[in-house]
Amino acid sequence: MIDRVRLEAIVREAGRIALDAWPGDGNACEVWNKTDSSGANSPVSAADLAVDTFLKRELGVLLPSAAWLSEETADAPARVGHSLIWLVDPIDGTRDFVRGRTGWAVSVALVSAGRPLLGCLFAPVRRRENGGELWHAEAGQGAWRNGTRLAATTRRELSGARVPAKALMKEDADLVSVEQPNSIALRIAMVAADEADLVATLRWGYEWDIAAAGLIAREAGAAVTDAFGRPLNYNKRDPRAFGVLVSSAAMHSAAVNRLAERAQRLSA
Repeated sequence: MIDRVRLEAIVREAGRIALDAWPGDGNACEVWNKTDSSGANSPVSAADLAVDTFLKRELGVLLPSAAWLSEETADAPARVGHSLIWLVDPIDGTRDFVRGRTGWAVSVALVSAGRPLLGCLFAPVRRRENGGELWHAEAGQGAWRNGTRLAATTRRELSGARVPAKALMKEDADLVSVEQPNSIALRIAMVAADEADLVATLRWGYEWDIAAAGLIAREAGAAVTDAFGRPLNYNKRDPRAFGVLVSSAAMHSAAVNRLAERAQRLSA
């Protein structure tokens, strides 16, 4: 079994490397745009690459048998032949990172046979007075933030549900917007911590964005699926899924039903 203390130390050090370049502390950080598979531009920074290099080296030492899939590393198709794989987003929420905002995190998951086994998030500038926010989960063993066991929202009614969003669509006016970190992993983790009731995306996303946080939310008691309510699988040849839907188990079906037409239209 993986040494969890060592894994957490590695993820914390990755966060420190990122923090050394975080513009929110007045640091200079080189930033440029990259084009993803959909043709859209997204920012990437020198810090993303530095953290990626560090994690690939250290996690490779921690578990040499595991393959590797990261947002900032060229994909190696041979990874699908491995039962164990690290799924990594060196800085999830790069837009917040490069703007000096707090809504970013280092995200690391270990996947076994297509299912997350371990998940770890570190957000070094959130709750900074306490050393940041360190989230972790292990399949079947629960989820924690800074040593406190997490219990996800148990809300039953969709109307009035708290959603991390800057603005809500007219058809969702009965929902309540709360703080929205740029990091999708942190938004999912908010459901695990009962700080939000629902997170939903209606676009193609990548496994490295959601593997760690999805396990944290699930181990805290939330329901975690794609936008259609289907189970999420990992280490697929195409490492994408359409959307993610995380909520209390009690209102998950209602959320799937509300989003069904939109999900069908946008995924076509």
